[in-house]
Amino acid sequence: MVIAFIFVLGLVIGSFLNVCILRIPGGISIVAPASRCPRCQTPIRWYDNVPVFGWLWLRGKCRTCGVPISPMYPLVELATGLLFVACYLEFGLTQTTVKWLFFTSLIIVLTITDLRVRMLPDVVNWPGFVAGLFFSAFVPPNDGSAAYLYAALFRRTPSRPVQGLLDALLGALFGSFLLWAVAAVYKRVRGREGMGMGDVKMMAMVGAFLGTRGAFLTIMLGTLLGTLVGITIIVILYIAGWRHKLAERASRRGLGSVNALRWAIASLYQLPLGTFLGIAALLVVYFGPTMFLHWSRLFT
Repeated sequence: MVIAFIFVLGLVIGSFLNVCILRIPGGISIVAPASRCPRCQTPIRWYDNVPVFGWLWLRGKCRTCGVPISPMYPLVELATGLLFVACYLEFGLTQTTVKWLFFTSLIIVLTITDLRVRMLPDVVNWPGFVAGLFFSAFVPPNDGSAAYLYAALFRRTPSRPVQGLLDALLGALFGSFLLWAVAAVYKRVRGREGMGMGDVKMMAMVGAFLGTRGAFLTIMLGTLLGTLVGITIIVILYIAGWRHKLAERASRRGLGSVNALRWAIASLYQLPLGTFLGIAALLVVYFGPTMFLHWSRLFT
């Protein structure tokens, strides 16, 4: 019964997260007006707005005008429900669960928003950063960096809230600075922007929740996932002949061979780094203890 309740709660929260994902980039209130069809503006009835099942009942179309409804909505709701259950199974009914449920909700909003519109809104990042500091005072990150530095400087062990807050601040500083440094090096080497400041702000928020080690693992896993997926997509676009006519026109103007131009055009395709950072952050939360165990073995 508890698992069923947590799952239903996740579905309901996921429905609200869909509202945030859809409205926040456009600067629209997440409270009013009520949900409605984007084409005919007909308000959605409450029984058509039931998470996941409403979309299935309507067969993915508006009841009034028949415009297709994106499958993003039920997928986000279902993913949120499953992640909520995973969080409960991993951490039980504890303060830790509350922290990671809140963090999971923030990450879902940022991950999907960046995937949809290539944006990581400040209205999510900065309140999330403050929330990370608050939660870490009660549930410190599984880190220890702050305790080591504090003991080295003051010759005593900090209290649990102080340690958690310091670990959160160190994680935020480390995560945001490391990603900013990577972006600066990329711009100098490639001569163009590789990521926006939204990614840096997102890592400040992630670091406030996860601490220094968690932030490092998030960046490492996120960039690895982004690189692997990015290379795969570029190869697929090249094989599929993406922008082939554009390459032919450029070739006729003497800019190079068609195949070389096709590869150059495909390689310019950019993926949202924030999406992969979000996926990596969730991996750290739910598989972090195992990763930290292997991490510690590397240095012992």
